[in-house]
Amino acid sequence: MNKIVFGMIALAFLAACSGSDDGVGNAAEMKSAVDTKMSDDVMPAPVDYAGLLADPSRLADDAADDAARKPDAVLAFAGVAAGMDVYEMEAGGGYYTELLSRAVGETGSVVMQNPASFDAFLGDSVVVRLADDRLANVSLQKMTFGEIDEEAGSKDLVTWVLGPHELWYVPDDGVSLGDPEAVFTIIADMLKSGGIFLAVDHAAAEGTPSSSGGDTHRIDPAIIRSMAEAAGLEFVASSDVLANADDDHSLGVFDPAIRRMTDRFVMTFEKP
Repeated sequence: MNKIVFGMIALAFLAACSGSDDGVGNAAEMKSAVDTKMSDDVMPAPVDYAGLLADPSRLADDAADDAARKPDAVLAFAGVAAGMDVYEMEAGGGYYTELLSRAVGETGSVVMQNPASFDAFLGDSVVVRLADDRLANVSLQKMTFGEIDEEAGSKDLVTWVLGPHELWYVPDDGVSLGDPEAVFTIIADMLKSGGIFLAVDHAAAEGTPSSSGGDTHRIDPAIIRSMAEAAGLEFVASSDVLANADDDHSLGVFDPAIRRMTDRFVMTFEKP
C-alpha cells in the first residue's frame, strides 16, 4: 500500500473523529477515494481501531493509558491493516504489541523487540503479556537496535513509539544501543517497497542537539526526519494528535510535572 492510500485512510479516520457534519462528509468522500484508488489492489480487511481498545481480552491495566496515548488515532494514522507483517522496535511492556497483534490478525505477524538491558526496567510485563500464547502471532526478540537482523524487504510496517531518542542514550552498562545512522539503514532495509516507518517520540525544542536523547529523553523531530531521509525513506506526513502546546520542552519526560503529558511528534515515512 503506498503513501497516498495510507494518508487517505488516516485522514478519513481523523476527519470522522472530528464529530462535525463536515468531518463526517469529508470522511465519506475520502473513503470513496480510497476505494477507487485501491480498486486494482487487494483491499485490506478494515480495522475497527476503536474496537481494539474495547476488546475485553486486553490486559486490565492497559486501558488506563488510552486517553493519553490515543492509540486508535495513531494506528489509523499509520494505516495499520489486517495481514501486515510488523516490526515493533522498543516494544516495552507490550501496550502497542497487543493492539498491533489484534489489528493485523491471524494472517499478519508482529515482532516485539526490546534491548536485553531493558529487562530490569520492564520487570515481568513482557512475560505476562505473552503468557499462554495469548498473542499467537507475536514473536519476541531481545537485542540492541544495532543488532536487528531481519530479512531485507520483509516488513510492511516498522514502528518505534517513544523510542528513537534512545539512540543517543547510553545505559548504565555502557553498551551502546546502536549507531544512529546504521539503525536507520536497518529500518529502511527491512521494509518492503511501499512499507511504512512510524516514528513517535517526545519532542525537544527546535534546534536542540541530539544529546537531549540521553539527557531529557526528548529529540528534535527534525533530527529523526533527517536520519530517516538519509537512509532513503521518504517523508509522508506528520500528525499533531499527541501534541501539547503547554509543554515548553524544558523538563525531562519523567518529571512528574509533565510525565504522560509531553508534546509528542508523530511521523510516517515510506520506502520507495
